[in-house]
Amino acid sequence: MEKVRMNNVKKIAVLVFVIAAMTGFTQAATRESRPDATLRMSIGGFHLGIGGSSGSGTLTYRGRNYPFRVSGMAIGRVGVTSSSAVGDVFNLRHLRDFNGNYTVGGAGTRGVTLGAGRTGTIMSNQAGVIVRISSTQRGVAVNATGGGLTMQLQ
Repeated sequence: MEKVRMNNVKKIAVLVFVIAAMTGFTQAATRESRPDATLRMSIGGFHLGIGGSSGSGTLTYRGRNYPFRVSGMAIGRVGVTSSSAVGDVFNLRHLRDFNGNYTVGGAGTRGVTLGAGRTGTIMSNQAGVIVRISSTQRGVAVNATGGGLTMQLQ
């Protein structure tokens, strides 16, 4: 019995260490460093189990504004929403690195939107660019899974 209890204690200790390390890396990449760029975007979509969203935005990088298109697909979402978002962009060394598929890490974004709701999301792409977004959603939706976006400079 005592051996089982020690194994559980070890598992909990390892789990706490892993969570602390992941949280530390995310905070170091987003909170304590200055963003390389900022963005603003608007997205609208219709979802019935599987659905899509599309929109546009502006990336401000090194004092210049660059328009971009946004598209996304979600599975396990039902509803009609529109969102406006602002965010900080990190690890953007070259403008071309901004293009790509951004995925939500960890458990993703889940929840219910009724009327207006505010969410925060951290996403990253294949080039290591990290985007920390704060968005306001309007409409009615239930989101049972995480999701992702494709952002492409125009």
